[in-house]
Amino acid sequence: MARKVRKKDIDKQLLNTIFSLQSEWKQVQSIIDQSMEPTVNGYYQAKALRAQYLFLLREARHRGVNAWKMRK
Repeated sequence: MARKVRKKDIDKQLLNTIFSLQSEWKQVQSIIDQSMEPTVNGYYQAKALRAQYLFLLREARHRGVNAWKMRK
């Protein structure tokens, strides 16, 4: 039998993914900002990470996930 997945577990996983994408996106953006001549690949990577981050934020809002509530 398949294990029943709880909404709380999925919400925690969603929040962890959002936080990791946010830090990765900010790190890449910082490197681009500090570079004299940023590469095209770095620019596109930052755009892709930003798009993924914003998509997951919208998904979290749609699911009613709140980081403050999940800490308790």
